[in-house]
Amino acid sequence: MAPPNDPTSPPLSIRKHDDSSDKYFDLSNGKLSVKGFPLLSEVPSNVTFAPLFSSICKPPDAPLALLQRVQALSHKGGFLGFHKEAPSDRLINSLGKFTGREFLSIFRFKTWWSTMWVGNSGSDLQMETQWVLLNVPEMRSYVIIIPVIDGSFRSALHPGTDGHVMICAESGSTKVTASSFDAIAYVHVSENPYHIMNEAYSALRVHLNTFKLLEEKAAPSLIDKFGWCTWDAFYLTVEPAGVWHGVNDFVEGGVSPRFLIIDDGWQSINFDGENPNEDAKNLVLGGTQMTARLHRLDECEKFREYKGGSLLGPRPPSFDPKKPKMLISKAIELEHAEKDRDKAIQSGVTDLSAFESKIQKLKQELDVMFCGDEKSVSTGSSGSCSCKADSYGMKAFTRDLRTKFKGLDDIYVWHALCGAWGGVRPGATHLNSKIIPCKLSAGLDGTMNDLAVVKIIEGGIGLVQPDQAGDFYDSMHSYLASVGITGVKVDVIHTLEYVSEEYGGRVELAKSYYRGLSDSLAENFKGSGLISSMEQCNDFFFLGTKQISMGRVGDDFWFQDPNGDPMGVYWLQGVHMIHCAYNSMWMGQIIQPDWDMFQSDHLCAKFHAGSRAICGGPVYVSDSVGGHDFELLKKLVYPDGTIPRCQHFALPTRDCLFRNPLFDKKTILKIWNFNKHGGVIGAFNCQGAGWDPKERRIKGYSECYKLMSGSVHVTDIEWDQKKEAAQMGEAEEYIIHLNQAEDLLLVSPESEAMQITIEPSSFEIFSFVPIKKLGTSIKFAPIGLTNMFNSGGTIQELGYFDSEAETCVKIDVKGGGNFLSYSNASPKKCFLNGAEVAFEWLDNGKLSLNLPWTEAAGGISKVAFLF
Repeated sequence: MAPPNDPTSPPLSIRKHDDSSDKYFDLSNGKLSVKGFPLLSEVPSNVTFAPLFSSICKPPDAPLALLQRVQALSHKGGFLGFHKEAPSDRLINSLGKFTGREFLSIFRFKTWWSTMWVGNSGSDLQMETQWVLLNVPEMRSYVIIIPVIDGSFRSALHPGTDGHVMICAESGSTKVTASSFDAIAYVHVSENPYHIMNEAYSALRVHLNTFKLLEEKAAPSLIDKFGWCTWDAFYLTVEPAGVWHGVNDFVEGGVSPRFLIIDDGWQSINFDGENPNEDAKNLVLGGTQMTARLHRLDECEKFREYKGGSLLGPRPPSFDPKKPKMLISKAIELEHAEKDRDKAIQSGVTDLSAFESKIQKLKQELDVMFCGDEKSVSTGSSGSCSCKADSYGMKAFTRDLRTKFKGLDDIYVWHALCGAWGGVRPGATHLNSKIIPCKLSAGLDGTMNDLAVVKIIEGGIGLVQPDQAGDFYDSMHSYLASVGITGVKVDVIHTLEYVSEEYGGRVELAKSYYRGLSDSLAENFKGSGLISSMEQCNDFFFLGTKQISMGRVGDDFWFQDPNGDPMGVYWLQGVHMIHCAYNSMWMGQIIQPDWDMFQSDHLCAKFHAGSRAICGGPVYVSDSVGGHDFELLKKLVYPDGTIPRCQHFALPTRDCLFRNPLFDKKTILKIWNFNKHGGVIGAFNCQGAGWDPKERRIKGYSECYKLMSGSVHVTDIEWDQKKEAAQMGEAEEYIIHLNQAEDLLLVSPESEAMQITIEPSSFEIFSFVPIKKLGTSIKFAPIGLTNMFNSGGTIQELGYFDSEAETCVKIDVKGGGNFLSYSNASPKKCFLNGAEVAFEWLDNGKLSLNLPWTEAAGGISKVAFLF
């Protein structure tokens, strides 16, 4: 986290460079050029270009070092604008055209989710593109175009005809119009595709002054830890006994969760027309409650009626782990029956009696299955007695959880940005809420059909008035904090754009809500206790992240295809990794990327686990109670619930940037990251699915789901992206450890690339460790615990001591298991925690010994080799 600004420092005056030799961009004669190379042609005459800064004075909001960094690079960027004759709330204009040039882009495929897309023409772009990165090999550089916010308008790129790039500026309200924009898109050039992201978003941070970079903020405390989210385990049937038994499963299995997320299902919600003082009953799947609204700001009855101590006794209430699965299965059957009815209606069927009869039968069966569950961990109604706050409800439950599970540091709960999916019920709370009909922007017409959107449009949103947004969040969050909740997962974030007509447009409405949310986060959850989700649009990142420092970078983990493709259980998992890897390129500049949960007993669990091991964020699962693969989890998690986390956030390698690792039949996704004493590359065969522009959905491409070949080289790691890693990138030799193949290879930067072949839904993790030369002939490199996916992450400290009398290597290692190093010569002695121990050394250089997990030492073993 950056140091605070000195309030006494004078504001920094940032001026544009006057030296014409520094001038990178030129717009003239209908062409936008960079260093003389044409980038866009047929640029309309109403498009303008302006330097990044022109004699402006910025208040000391950004750290001085950041301001100076942006100033030093300001000649590499500038703003595009356009001017129209007639004002409107939605304006579309060409920025010019390009063809025959590779690009990588990010676009919204749903309201709240975005993913990558590649092509070679402006016409190949998708609707709602958030940025496009152009490859400019003529000058060995890259140019990025980022649609931004200008006044009360936000923008996105759209495809045009004949290679044109269209920009769409919209306010979200017919009452907010404009005709002229001076800075509606930012362009920036760099020789490095990773530097360009940091440089461009740093420039926009200073220009807009409405968000902060990740480097300026503290990440949530759960970033280095293992956790459990209740969503896929229960959906809306989550209740205290299930949560209790779920956490206990992990502890008994040897991987103690350090954080718990109680997902959707804990809130007090009901539907319009129902008793305003009672919770809706027998809800299971997410789609069943998307028109429901909050009727109170505390927990629902099944949590409110929890009696303190009821799960701490010698005979706690039993819990049937099969029950949630049975409920979910029956609810899915009901959902399919309702979809069949809706399809029949669309096809003109008039006699729906058979469909309705089946639906009613399934509803009755579901109701019967719910019978008897309501009071499983309570002793009847607690009424409104004064003892309730301490003896009943969420406060008693969180206290009991922490009493039983000492390592449980954080307990988060879920809520939608507007409270519940359908907002807050008018008249039910002290807040002034109003049901607002939803209106979708025309730009979303190109996105994927989404049940959530259909339901939200059906019911509208009970919107708390913007001037009460601060009160709304503080009322909810201060209560949660008082009952032992340490953070929130805020979901369904990108709905404000649906309801902004009467509130000054989407930008102004967002500012009010995000200001209230940020203030409450700072006040109630230590400033960082929030995971943002369903937030993947530029409105949120440019307006909502002054305080928020962590967010999801992928769509939800889907254990199967909701549309019924039986192969979806496999191909959806690769799609998820692509979302996360490419979104991290821009989102990682602003928030800590969160790769979401998965289930450890899923058919592709190992595939997911490999990516989570090196993603650089927290690791958490959504296992059903009793549904765990502890052997797999122990390759990710230490016994104390911490993880060997990488030092950076994982990003795609350069040779993947302008390729499609989902269905081009040739590209393996490779992601790189750093550990403290080495680098790592994960290679994942994600082929088999992806976006179909014509059908406007993500679907399977079975012909691509096959064995893939590729290559890996030490230069695939971007060593210069982290100051502490730069020196490792200058080593003369490296040892490579292949985690899955359990092999060692000695390479140098001049070595040929390693050829690899990977099965579908499979992976390999390559740890690159610089070799240290000791004495006259010894070569040494520590690899780490080979029983962990991220072996190199287990090495905490490393020291080399070389003298004429003796050569010694000292290593602090966290975790238990097989510790492996490379050494071209056998050590004379090995010491473990000060005592001499036996070790194994083989002619191929493998040097190993077994390390115990010592709880008293925090799992740290002190290893020393003497040569």
